Amino acid sequence: METLAAGTVLVVEDEREIRELLRRYLERAGFAVLTTGSGAQALQMLDEHTADLLVLDLGLPDIDGTDVLRAARAGSGVPVVVLTARSEVVDRIRGLELGADDYVTKPFSPTEVVLRVQAVLHRTRGGSDASGPSSFGAGRLRVDEARHEVSWDGATLDLTPTEFGLLAALAAMPGRAYSRYELVNRVRGYEFAGYERSIDSHVKNLRHKLGTDGAAVVETVHGVGYRLGLRRDR
Repeated sequence: METLAAGTVLVVEDEREIRELLRRYLERAGFAVLTTGSGAQALQMLDEHTADLLVLDLGLPDIDGTDVLRAARAGSGVPVVVLTARSEVVDRIRGLELGADDYVTKPFSPTEVVLRVQAVLHRTRGGSDASGPSSFGAGRLRVDEARHEVSWDGATLDLTPTEFGLLAALAAMPGRAYSRYELVNRVRGYEFAGYERSIDSHVKNLRHKLGTDGAAVVETVHGVGYRLGLRRDR
């Protein structure tokens, strides 16, 4: 597999004008950019190159974008920012449930897309100053921000960058109730109006990965949001 420069973004968009516009803006922001208008070629490029992030249009002419999203998440696990003309809430939530890390509805500002790409990569790459992992619930949950790893009952969890950011935010102050608005700002790194309810999709996926105790680890605080239901170990 060929390794490209750090900060490589693969843009998959069938409209040439949009594809080239995003390429120019991303390159100005310092990224190396690969582009294609084909879902099949995108999957081939993910196999042949090392991309740090995938910007994916769901409305592709050859393969449904959700199939590309599934394959990308199941294969390399590359972070994904979805582009779509589908504005319905159910479509946005569907993309997030399939593993998308962020969601942009057309028409959009290319600057906004660049900011979201930067925010997702910042979360993906971690960068905590913590000296070591934090432990909760008598060692059942361990969160290592420096290594960007989470383990539950001794097994490492395969979390998306957003799921990791959500759990790390809750673990920062165990027992404290965070509103969805607070979690959006802590996890995304900027305000995203209308995204608050989409946090629920990430919580659902996170609980599923935690198994039968998932709802007890990430507790619902009715009328507020969520909190970590485990105590920090001394």
